[in-house]
Amino acid sequence: MIAGFLTERGTTSGNPGDSLHGLLRRQSTVLTVAVSTVTARTAAALASGVRQSTPGLPHEQFWYAGAAPVSLWWVRVRGNLTPRSVVFQNTVRTATGLALARLVAGSLDLSHGFWVLLTVLTLGRTTAGATWSAVRSAAAGTLIGVTTAGVLLLAAGDATAVYEYLLVPMMLVAFSVGPVGGPAWAQGLFTLVVSTAFAQIAPVTWRLAEVRLIDVLTGSAVGLACGLLAWPSGARAEMRRSVAELFRAAAPVVSATTEAATGPVGPATPRTAAAVSLRPTVHRLRIAEAAYAQYRTEPSSHTGEDGPDWLAALNYGARVLVGSYWLPPSHGAAGLPSPLLHWAHEAATRLASATHEAADLPTGGVHVRLAPLPADILPLASPAALSLLIDVEVWLYALATDLTAASGADGSAASPPLPPGEPLTSGAAADAR
Repeated sequence: MIAGFLTERGTTSGNPGDSLHGLLRRQSTVLTVAVSTVTARTAAALASGVRQSTPGLPHEQFWYAGAAPVSLWWVRVRGNLTPRSVVFQNTVRTATGLALARLVAGSLDLSHGFWVLLTVLTLGRTTAGATWSAVRSAAAGTLIGVTTAGVLLLAAGDATAVYEYLLVPMMLVAFSVGPVGGPAWAQGLFTLVVSTAFAQIAPVTWRLAEVRLIDVLTGSAVGLACGLLAWPSGARAEMRRSVAELFRAAAPVVSATTEAATGPVGPATPRTAAAVSLRPTVHRLRIAEAAYAQYRTEPSSHTGEDGPDWLAALNYGARVLVGSYWLPPSHGAAGLPSPLLHWAHEAATRLASATHEAADLPTGGVHVRLAPLPADILPLASPAALSLLIDVEVWLYALATDLTAASGADGSAASPPLPPGEPLTSGAAADAR
């Protein structure tokens, strides 16, 4: 259906009074919605494990659909082997914390030293502030738990039957309430569980609770030290770096895709979007998406802050890639009149320049203003070339809107106003992400 629409669009109009520009914009909107629908359906099918063939989809968009699991794991591992990846940072932080905890527990010859390692695993967070909050709650809960466990061990003594009857109810409560109640409840209740369990294995005294407290405090200190020394701000700083790198990688793709779709200015050989590798942009987008996912899970005191819109930045990177996948290389567009061709390249150059400027995340953002398309020259172009040009126009205007929002600028200066009744399809095109 999309292929048939591409063949017939631009030749008929539902209303005789419609302008050619308005008609082609609405048809481009319809095409964008159709592409978004096919993309969403395919993505949902792949996510649910269905490997069905969908005719017409660009291979580059779903390159991973037919790849072997081993190659996909290698791509993921290779892509995260950088200090700028939050996955890499969390891995290094956790590994360092466990190694240090093992060293401390062995050097101090702590009894039940594995509790130190478990504490590092359960209390480690992605920011120093969140780790300190978890450590404080865990220390308070553990103190209450060891006090209660000490009283229980002193009262029950060697009566193993008491511990046998208490173990199952305590486990049920601890593993149900602990994850919901937070670190204080989890550590306190788990202390009661391990105390009743160890009391059945061998004779114990209230000193077992003391050992538990020492191990938890030692593990908390190790986890807090790692949180302070290894990327203490979490994903906040990485969010800025990853978005900046995403903008720098995406800027040349905008120019290359526009030139591929409309043809070069002058006798030069037209480039294709593949001439500029998409791999850096895809890689930077994945790094930024991981940073954003972690950023949204971290507590922050900067609620309602002005500045860059990180989600709009991700939408911008995704939209750049979608355009490079779906806007076909120029064949019939070679007959575009010179003014239209110059407009396309000037608009793409302006947008690419603004993208490089936005990579510095300037205060006040970046105002992207694209010149209006010279509509009076549109009838001089062939229908095929003109339809493709309008697709490029819609794509560039949507990118300008995303970039303005992403940089934190006022969207009112993003682009010139459109004539009445001619929609800008930024919202519909965003669904293609």
